[in-house]
Amino acid sequence: MEALLRESAPRVLGVLTRRHGRFDECEDAVQEALLAATLAWPADGLPANPVGWLVTVASRRLTDAQRSDAARRRREEADVALPAPGPVPDCDDTLTLLWLCCHPVLTPPAQVALTLRAVGGLTTAEIARGLLVPDATVAQRISRAKARIRASGARFTEPDTDERTARLPAVLGVLYLIFTEGHTASSGAQLARVELSGEAIRLTRALHAALPGEGEVAGLLALMMLTDARRAARTRPDGALVPLDRQDRALWDPAAVAEGTALVEATLATAVPGPYQLQAAIAAVHAEARRAEDTDWRQILGLYELLAALAPGPMVTLNRIVAVAEVRGPEIGLLQLDAAADDPALARHHRLDAVRAHLLDRAGRHDEARVHYRRAAERTLSLPERRYLLERALG
Repeated sequence: MEALLRESAPRVLGVLTRRHGRFDECEDAVQEALLAATLAWPADGLPANPVGWLVTVASRRLTDAQRSDAARRRREEADVALPAPGPVPDCDDTLTLLWLCCHPVLTPPAQVALTLRAVGGLTTAEIARGLLVPDATVAQRISRAKARIRASGARFTEPDTDERTARLPAVLGVLYLIFTEGHTASSGAQLARVELSGEAIRLTRALHAALPGEGEVAGLLALMMLTDARRAARTRPDGALVPLDRQDRALWDPAAVAEGTALVEATLATAVPGPYQLQAAIAAVHAEARRAEDTDWRQILGLYELLAALAPGPMVTLNRIVAVAEVRGPEIGLLQLDAAADDPALARHHRLDAVRAHLLDRAGRHDEARVHYRRAAERTLSLPERRYLLERALG
């Protein structure tokens, strides 16, 4: 049911916004309809038309919002029966909704947070973990973003060419974060949430079809395909995490690898390299190696140096340091990690301790490594990651 609601939410919001305008009120109504579904469907069973059910309930919530509190309570009490599904258009408004959430009246952080909520269906807590910011900050960004869109009078229509160019970086950032949360869930018992990564790939593929000449759109799609190609090899049958260097590469999806590699080669030959193209190129280098020990780490380090200059960030820093350690030795990597640890965005993140433990292990300092594996395990909210880190601490 959770997957169905997550998949249905953007479509329901698109239908309501197209019919009624008032994006902010429609988004609130959709959230209430989703809550109503979580209460009604387990007891009454799934409706024959779930999207129609949600559209009907959300539409009623929009009407109820105009009434007094007492009238609203009476109406909600009368809503215990399953409502008849309303007509739902065949068109998919998800991309239009994506462009609206990345409206230029919003700051980039607000664009990302709102789109992850409205289009990606992520909760406030999930968005906060993905952005490495407090929950309250995300909630405030979403609330202010909806108010700004309403005040701007923005229309629910496809943007023109100039508008698309201005909004594209935010759209790509949103799709990247949705995919990342799906590929490695920030919390919970499952390592991956395929419904999120699959939706991110679907939207990016649609965006690439609409904008075939945009190198960064192609680069992002390539990065997703090359990363998702490893999904079957990332966990053992019991759900435990398998790191990249220990994966059975025969389980990697050759069709996804071929598609991603072809996209990388085509876009690097014709477009100015951007952050997503560089990340895709790094993933392609990993894909080219038949064995982990065959990986061309010097080429990967060179690509990370370019990426760090073009789009610096805490995760880029950690990944570059891993590449440095592979090329120049773990002790050099540890020295650079000490300098990076001053970054507030990394100070409490479990990956800082995980990378430190990995480098200490490679340097033969196993007792120190165990301390940091345990500390990383305590800080992660992902159960598969915690299990893996604890196994390394005991090993």
